Amino acid sequence: MRRLAARGAAGDAGEVAAPAADSTHCAQGRSPSPPRLIDVCAIWDTGVLPPTADWKGASSGVAGARLNEAETLSSIQEAQLERLEVATPCGPGSRERGPVLRMARQQLPPWVHAAILLCLLSLGRAIEIPMDLSQPPTITKQSVKDHIVDPRDNILIECEAKGNPAPSFHWTRNSRFFNIAKDPRVSMKRRSGTLVIDFRSGGRPEEYEGEYQCFARNKFGTALSNRIRLQVSKSPLWPKENLDPVVVQEGAPLTLQCNPPPGLPSPVIFWMSSTMDPITQDKRVSQGHNGDLYFSNVMLQDMQTDYSCNARFHFTHTIQQKNAFTLKVLTNHPHNDSSLRNHPDMYSARGVAERTPSFMYPQGTASSQMVLRGMDLLLECIASGVPTPDIAWYKKGGDLPSDKAKFENFNKALRITNVSEEDSGEYFCLASNKMGSIRHTISVRVKAAPYWLDEPKNLILAPGEDGRLVCRASGNPKPTIQWMVNGEPLQSAPPNPNREVAGDTIIFRDTQISSRAVYQCNTSNEHGYLLANAFVSVLDVPPRMLSPRNQLIRVILYNRTRLDCPFFGSPIPTLRWFKNGQGSNLDGGNYHVYENGSLEIKMIRKEDQGIYTCVATNILGKAENQVRLEVKDPTRIFRMPEDQVAKRGTTVQLECRVKHDPSLKLTVSWLKDDEPLYIGNRMKKEDDSLTIFGVAERDQGSYTCVASTELDQDLAKAYLTVLGRPDRPRDLELTDLAERSVRLTWIPGDDNNSPITDYVVQFEEDQFQPGVWHDHSKFPGSVNSAVLQLSPYVNYQFRVIAINEVGSSHPSLPSERYRTSGAPPESNPADVKGEGTRKNNMEITWTPMNATSAFGPNLRYIVKWRRRETRESWNNVTVWGSRYVVGQTPVYVPYEIRVQAENDFGKGPEPDTVIGYSGEDYPRAAPTDVKIRVLNSTAISLQWNRVYSDTVQGLLREYRAYYWRESSLLKSLWVSQKRQQASFPGDRLRGVVPRLFPYSNYKLEMVVVNGRGDGPRSETKEFTTPEGVPSAPRRFRVRQPNLETINLEWDHPEHPNGILTGYTLRYVAFNGTKVGKQIVENFSPNQTKFTVQRADPVSRYRFTLSARTQVGSGEAVTEESPAPPNEAYTNNQADIATQGWFIGLMCAIALLVLILLIVCFIKRSRGGKYPVREKKDVPLGPEDPKEEDGSFDYSDEDNKPLQGSQTSLDGTIKQQESDDSLVDYGEGGEGQFNEDGSFIGQYTVKKDKEETEGNESSEATSPVNAIYSLA
Repeated sequence: MRRLAARGAAGDAGEVAAPAADSTHCAQGRSPSPPRLIDVCAIWDTGVLPPTADWKGASSGVAGARLNEAETLSSIQEAQLERLEVATPCGPGSRERGPVLRMARQQLPPWVHAAILLCLLSLGRAIEIPMDLSQPPTITKQSVKDHIVDPRDNILIECEAKGNPAPSFHWTRNSRFFNIAKDPRVSMKRRSGTLVIDFRSGGRPEEYEGEYQCFARNKFGTALSNRIRLQVSKSPLWPKENLDPVVVQEGAPLTLQCNPPPGLPSPVIFWMSSTMDPITQDKRVSQGHNGDLYFSNVMLQDMQTDYSCNARFHFTHTIQQKNAFTLKVLTNHPHNDSSLRNHPDMYSARGVAERTPSFMYPQGTASSQMVLRGMDLLLECIASGVPTPDIAWYKKGGDLPSDKAKFENFNKALRITNVSEEDSGEYFCLASNKMGSIRHTISVRVKAAPYWLDEPKNLILAPGEDGRLVCRASGNPKPTIQWMVNGEPLQSAPPNPNREVAGDTIIFRDTQISSRAVYQCNTSNEHGYLLANAFVSVLDVPPRMLSPRNQLIRVILYNRTRLDCPFFGSPIPTLRWFKNGQGSNLDGGNYHVYENGSLEIKMIRKEDQGIYTCVATNILGKAENQVRLEVKDPTRIFRMPEDQVAKRGTTVQLECRVKHDPSLKLTVSWLKDDEPLYIGNRMKKEDDSLTIFGVAERDQGSYTCVASTELDQDLAKAYLTVLGRPDRPRDLELTDLAERSVRLTWIPGDDNNSPITDYVVQFEEDQFQPGVWHDHSKFPGSVNSAVLQLSPYVNYQFRVIAINEVGSSHPSLPSERYRTSGAPPESNPADVKGEGTRKNNMEITWTPMNATSAFGPNLRYIVKWRRRETRESWNNVTVWGSRYVVGQTPVYVPYEIRVQAENDFGKGPEPDTVIGYSGEDYPRAAPTDVKIRVLNSTAISLQWNRVYSDTVQGLLREYRAYYWRESSLLKSLWVSQKRQQASFPGDRLRGVVPRLFPYSNYKLEMVVVNGRGDGPRSETKEFTTPEGVPSAPRRFRVRQPNLETINLEWDHPEHPNGILTGYTLRYVAFNGTKVGKQIVENFSPNQTKFTVQRADPVSRYRFTLSARTQVGSGEAVTEESPAPPNEAYTNNQADIATQGWFIGLMCAIALLVLILLIVCFIKRSRGGKYPVREKKDVPLGPEDPKEEDGSFDYSDEDNKPLQGSQTSLDGTIKQQESDDSLVDYGEGGEGQFNEDGSFIGQYTVKKDKEETEGNESSEATSPVNAIYSLA
């Protein structure tokens, strides 16, 4: 588990209930700004860095800063602060919503440094005047100095400014007034100075190239933009040229020049083949910074492709391709053998002479380079040599700047970012191989375009006040400074007695209203210039507050926060803070007031809650504002997720339990690898945990629980490690190639958190079983190289599989093929057999040899055979398959067999002799003198005489007895006469036949069996089995018709196995753990029913029933009586269906229903239903489903069932169709009843006979409807 002591910046500062004040920069209390969500100044407010911290501290860890702050705190507060990450915005309260993370003992990220720098710089920014007051122009937006535009688009040159009154704009082009009105293509945006040059009606953009400058003017002065150099992007075509093939000796250096056409901006260069495949680059072949392609030494495989230089132009989004170079490499070894490519000394193996390094770029041993301060310095050294040289970089008299230096292009280039004067000096690159080394020295000079030391800022003075404008800059060479006022040189401006110029400073004394103007400071040297505008404004303004009144700010306990009070006035007011109306000014101790008026509370405590008042005062008056501060408890994760290790497919739960201020709304979310986690169907997010089902490899990573409120947040991180199968090995390479061995090397894949235990090397050959992979060998997981023993004449291809505890990886991609030379076979086929498939043949078979044992082409087999124990010569034949059939053989004769392997390189070793037999024939004789002895009612023993061996005519497999049940001694019992058999393997003379039926007549025959089949049958023997015990009675049933008796029924046994003598019933009463005395009843063989009188209505009974013969009792069957009924049933003491009163009641109900049906039929014959309508006699519409048959369903407003309704099966109340109802006579069913039940209201009787008859229903009347009709 990893604790991230982090808090959201919003929460640590607080939350603003009122709208945010306009404040451009937090440090300028008198300066307005647009509303914002994130205030970068909150970074140093967190307590990570104090406001006066040196910038060297910006890269230090947070934990140390936090410990320094907590020295005077209690131990409890220290523990809490250790978990806090405090972040408060520069503006009032919690206008910041983004989290600012604080990682304990980690260096702050660069963006944090930049944000802190921006915030601290804002403390010194010039004061800005509210826009409702008069002020000179200020440039707010302008195009870059070098403005490159796309020729296909309209040209836009930006210039925007603010001022009061709103400024007007005009432009100069190449230092001359640019009359926009005279050019129909040029216009200026409304309320802006931005130029728009439109080419939709024609024109060439190149005609408008030049240097532009914008002037923004009102009655108080003129502000200037930078001088904007407008250039049109260019992407010239590549000149057509025919390139001859480049002829080069193998091992020699080579440079393919690109020489791209000059573009604006410069194009991006890259090399590809003419088929648009990238050129593979390495330390031997690489592209230089100038776009050329350098070969430190050329190899034969470089001819396999051509080389084309490509230029991509940024603005036009086009790629131009130069005609391709083709190489012709002269070599002493024309065959590009893959074995030599992997040779440890490849160059000498190919006959390439080795040589010491020499530089291809730059030339010579020394060069110089100039770079401007703040730019990137790129030094490059490309060397040739055999073997390819390695490049190393050094700085004379010191080390390379590790924080800014990085190596590129396979160490051939050194890049130093953001160069400063300290980076000047001598650098040298060292190129070396085993033949020697050489070095090149590069002298680096760092120059600098002008950069600000003290940029002039707007000056706001009251009448009679003094002030100054300072313009200090540095550069190399030292820049010159020129002052201007309202765009004109200061020397040519009207004299001003209140103004004095002293070099880089203008001093104003006793300023008056007439001193208002905009001053420009231009500082320049040969490398560039800087231009700054600063106005002098003379105002007489009483104090005013710029933020909304009575803001509510909520902050988190023990955090640092700052209360802003933006204000303005001239002369500059003084600001004081008070708490809860107290008279003492807040400054010092736990409070600190900044120059811009912001009040910082270094550590919020409960007692800091209250109302704070800021008061701004100058000679013209005073203004005040109030802020109410509420202190909230911090959000804490008290049970954090823990690091876990899980196997793929298991379930993981990450806990996250949170404590927070109850007045704040808590939100718990999860991040995976610092990105929002998508909760899919395999995940379940609860308030205090995250569960992942069926963990997969993609679930591995860091999981962060984010508990956040409106004010703060707490983070806790845990890492989930998923144990998975390893990734496949890669980059298989064959080296140390020999006739019978090779070294295989591979790069292991990721073990996916479970160490690799083994590697399995497999091979495939393309002759006998192409595409089929076989295991070759197995190696420990700690190795990645192994020597493999090989067989002759196999075209090998290898692959590797990695194994860990979770499983096996996918196989690696196969290696290149390697074929070994041939040799005679060193072994013969295995599993040689000789067996007959017919009585006059013998089939010789063997297991064919595989590719690794063939050892050569045209593998074949020499098959030899002869009869055993004879001196006849060997018969032989050459076979290409794996079987051979010898014909015309005697029956079951032994043969000597030999099978020898042979290929084109020779024969294998002398084979072993194997004994085989020719085919068998059916036996000629049957067993004799068969004797039977009855062992018991289900088994007999057999004994017989052995047959002569020559009558078997094969291998004696077994003696076999065939027997069948002829009949049962019970005359009425049907039996199956299906034949059964009992086998007696080997040359045996006795055996036992089990599992016979007792009390039956059997017949039996015996035969001899060999590999061909059965011989003739012996004479038939008869025997009788004695009586046995019967099987269990069938369908034993226990019924309980009432609480007094239990009825038992059963059927006769399926197999009586003799003459039944009766049945035995044993039963016992039990109630829970209490068991009564067992009772035994014996019945005659014909009895199949019995009734037991219960001793009590609660106990249950267990019955065991078995049948008997003279031999004894057979298998028993056991059943139990049903469970006792409930108490209500017990109280009845009888089955209600058998009671006389119940039967009488049912008969009466049936009679009543019959009478009602007759009455209903009579009523139907006199009339039907009456349609019900509204007062207006509107015909019934067919669209009304309730009126299709002329009937109307009625229910009251409360949906309560009326008389004549019934409940449906689903529990709803349905109104039955009434033949005659008061509703039929009412108006719309709105009738009411008095307390005594009498009907009140209007009613009419519908007497339209035709209508009534036309709406008669032919439906049958239900009995229920008939009942309600009578009612």
